Amino acid sequence: MTISSLSRAVAAEFAPQTIYLNTSTCGLLPRRAVDAVKTLVDENASGLRDGSGDFGAVNRAREGFARLAGVGAGRVAVGGSVAAHVGLIASSLPPGAEVLSPEGEFSSVVSPFAVRGDLKMRYVPLEELADAVRLGTALVAFSSVQSADGRRADLDAVRAAAADNGARTLLDATQSAGWLPLDAGAYDYTVTGGFKYLLCPRGTSFLTVTEEAQEGLVPVYAGMAAAEDRWNSTYGPVTELASDARRYDEPPAFLAYHGAEHSLALIHEIGIDTLHAHATGLADRFRSGLAALGHTAVPADTAVVAVPGLGDRAPELQRAGVLVAGRAGNLRASFHLYNTEADVDRALDVLAG
Repeated sequence: MTISSLSRAVAAEFAPQTIYLNTSTCGLLPRRAVDAVKTLVDENASGLRDGSGDFGAVNRAREGFARLAGVGAGRVAVGGSVAAHVGLIASSLPPGAEVLSPEGEFSSVVSPFAVRGDLKMRYVPLEELADAVRLGTALVAFSSVQSADGRRADLDAVRAAAADNGARTLLDATQSAGWLPLDAGAYDYTVTGGFKYLLCPRGTSFLTVTEEAQEGLVPVYAGMAAAEDRWNSTYGPVTELASDARRYDEPPAFLAYHGAEHSLALIHEIGIDTLHAHATGLADRFRSGLAALGHTAVPADTAVVAVPGLGDRAPELQRAGVLVAGRAGNLRASFHLYNTEADVDRALDVLAG
């Protein structure tokens, strides 16, 4: 996609009233997704719909994510949050199993394991993660991009180390899916919250599971949504669960998924390569400008820029109409398709005083 066609696509879908550099917290909703949610709200309010939503929209969102993740739709389960997906995986581990994660990992990725109390949790610096995998490690649970500072994990090295030691892998792609290519089939499990770089309403989250990993994963959310024949599974225990990863579906939040199918369609129209070049190009411009101001950003080849020690300046930027985040003491700016070079320069002007 050319720069001019990208600009037209963005203008048709977004009209931010701030300089919004905060997608790592929550992405902006495209107009088409907003319209779909409003339509369903009106139908639910007026009694024009038989039921609160459409499983067809859920399945189209599932298929849209599957295309982005490089797997078949039968490998994707839908739900409401990363924490719920991780909790499903945590419930399947035997007592005493070792879970290895980076220090400072996002809480949704590690807390469902930690709260069990009978698993062995081990944390190491991100750059040491691959070397820390050992015989007896049951699972390596980590994010492709760290929420606090935008650092990227060495995905190839972690996968290789896990394979050499018989460990399974759980990748959280929430901070990368949408601007960084995702090969979900390379991991036993992936979890992805849809409300950040995938631009979906909050309440959309996707789990991928390899066929081998499905063997030990108990579908603890089983209800009619997870049944092979939903509408003949409304009463009594479900007698036949879906034959694929849909058996792990949570009951979907229809409002969120009615919007999600359209958000994911937009991501496909723009293209991951285009999004990657645009977002990381703006992030590089911001890093260069920060350096000129005497600030050193955390080294990272990502769409997320974190500056240690400047987290307390986030309110100042917000007062100037520039939305960023303060995370773990860092000033964190994150870039997506609705951002421009002018946005970067305005943020730098505010920081320069």
